[in-house]
Amino acid sequence: MASNGFHRSDNLIKLAERIRLYNPTNQPSLSTSNSFNINTQNESPTIQECTVNEVVPKKQEYGTDQIGNNSSRSKPNRAAVLVCLFEDQQGHLRVILTKRASTLSTHSGEVALPGGKVEEGDANDTETALREAEEEIGLDRSLVDVVTVLESFTTKKGIIVIPVVGILWDRNTFNPLINTAEVAAIFDAPLEMFLKDENRREQELEYMGDQYVLHFFDHEAENEKYIIWALTAGILIKAASIVYQRPPDFQERRPRFWNRSRQ
Repeated sequence: MASNGFHRSDNLIKLAERIRLYNPTNQPSLSTSNSFNINTQNESPTIQECTVNEVVPKKQEYGTDQIGNNSSRSKPNRAAVLVCLFEDQQGHLRVILTKRASTLSTHSGEVALPGGKVEEGDANDTETALREAEEEIGLDRSLVDVVTVLESFTTKKGIIVIPVVGILWDRNTFNPLINTAEVAAIFDAPLEMFLKDENRREQELEYMGDQYVLHFFDHEAENEKYIIWALTAGILIKAASIVYQRPPDFQERRPRFWNRSRQ
């Protein structure tokens, strides 16, 4: 929702229109078009497969999976996260991220996308992601224009995480209100950094015979250093690849289990 006198960027409008056509190959109910483009790290955390926000359940209705009955959404293994994009003053795309509170029982102090578990009243994955973002960082859902839903990611523990991509047309309309019980800090990062082989480290791991790589992106914002890694990094690599319509400058070698529950 634009503020008074705010002019939406032509590039961002075109990008939103094209991403709305995104068609995950495993989600046949989206539009048949899959074309879009845009003209436009400190010590490593302990490896225990970081989830985005230790989240959980549901079948999505926004543009992909049209199964939305209560029985399918009651499974305690589904979550949704918000990949919220906006343009900075130079016209570069940035994504909103959080640092989890140190008091949380799981993945405390780690970087995450806003999001969390599906709750009984949520109609779909989009509503889950928007509700969680509003609860965690005070992002009014009316400010976010959801443009697509990406393929699911599944953690080792079997939690299905659905990335919901949204556009924040005017960053100045968002006045963060942090829920300190869940979030220690909010910051943003350039989306394109997740395609570049800069400020990136990697660690090769093995799970059930599958050799894969976890990526660690070092980022500094307002004199604070952050590490964006594991599933959060994987989701942002995917989102950036779709937006910029190109693969990363490095070999991704993602874990196979991320794909195991795609439907």
